[in-house]
Amino acid sequence: MVSLGGFNLLKQHREFQFVYRKSKGTHSDSVVLFYLKKEGEKKIGFTATKKIGNAVVRNRSKRRLRSLFVKYSSTLKDGYYVFVAKSSTSQIQAQNLEKDFEKVLSRAKCFT
Repeated sequence: MVSLGGFNLLKQHREFQFVYRKSKGTHSDSVVLFYLKKEGEKKIGFTATKKIGNAVVRNRSKRRLRSLFVKYSSTLKDGYYVFVAKSSTSQIQAQNLEKDFEKVLSRAKCFT
């Protein structure tokens, strides 16, 4: 199983749908976070819809979100996290993306 900063990856469609249904989303200009508190389980997923661009743009957006997640993963609570890239995720400057990323995590009260 692939691990990302101690978190396992969400892979199946039903896992993503479970998080979407049970959690509440918080958003910023460039990223949306769905967080579901779950003690003892650490899972993470990244998505980007076709609306934001072709495969190159979508993959770049998810890579940028993954790298930020690794940076913050040690300070996060247990639970399921799903990050959804918005159209500006691939184009925004790194400092602004990090501010947006931190903003959604703090709004969702994910920090320990």
